[in-house]
Formats: sequence, structure tokens, C-alpha cells
Amino acid sequence: MSQATDVLKHEHDAILMALKILDKISNEARQGNATSADILKFLGFLREFADTCHHGKEEGLLFPAMIEAGLPADGGPVSVMLSEHEQGRALVAAMANAIEPTMSPTAFSEAAAAYIAHMRAHIEKENTVLFPMADQVVAAEVLDGLVGAFDRHEEEVMGSGRHDELHDMLKELKVKYLDA
Repeated sequence: MSQATDVLKHEHDAILMALKILDKISNEARQGNATSADILKFLGFLREFADTCHHGKEEGLLFPAMIEAGLPADGGPVSVMLSEHEQGRALVAAMANAIEPTMSPTAFSEAAAAYIAHMRAHIEKENTVLFPMADQVVAAEVLDGLVGAFDRHEEEVMGSGRHDELHDMLKELKVKYLDA
């Protein structure tokens, strides 16, 4: 495993933790106990960490490196992952639509369940198929360069220290929803 794909797998671990929290939030919503404020905070985490940070690194850096190394841009594993990223964004939007302007616990829980299942399957594919493929086809020096590019992505797109702030937010939500 290269350091570049290891960074992405580590981010997957955080996203998998977030999915456990989302499952708990969804259960709370069905029981009428989840607040829109917590849900909005959580959806912000998904948009910023899972999508802008993590998917941004994959879409802007890893996938182009894989295509440059010879994988097809269309009809191959990269295009499947891009399509799944779009599906994930649509499910996050469905969750947001289910709480604004008024909370619909059923619609939120259904969208949350679909997102959880979708992301678990997606992460499994990336961890077991796509990342090993990247490690095999992308030159080692290119993979090494991606690590620095990932750091620059975080600085330029998210801002200094924001990645750590998002991890702290996840820890707070974990304490509130899983450790309670």
C-alpha cells in the first residue's frame, strides 16, 4: 500500500465512523429526538470532509493519475467511482431536503439508510479494488507526489487546519451519539 492510498484509506475510516453516527442520528430522528441543528452540522461534515476533502483528492488528483497511467477515463473503474460520488452527493441532498424547511423524519431516515449502504459499498470497492489497482498502475514517484498534493489540496480548498477541525467535530459527534 502506498502512502497516498493509505491517506485515503485513513479518511475512509473516518467516513465509516461518520456512517455509524449517521445511523444513530437517523434512529433519533425517527423517534423525534434529533435536532435539525445537529443534522445540519453532520451534513456539513459530510459535504466538507467526505466530499470536498476526500472526494476532491480522488477526483482531482488520484483519478487523473490513474488515467494518465493508462486506465480508461470512460467505462472503467474510475468512471464508476465518479458516478458513485455523484450518487452520494444526491443522497446527501436528499437528507438535507428532508429536514428543510420542516423535518420529515421518515424521508430523512430513508435517505440516510440509502447513503449509509451506498457509502459502505463504495468504500469497500475503493479499499479492496481501486486503491490496490492505483498502487499497481501508477508509478511510485507519482504516488509519492500525491501525498504532498493532498496536503496542498487541503490548504487551498479547505483552509489551514480545517481537516483537523473536521476530525474534532467528528469526535464530538461520536461522543454525543455513540459513546453516550
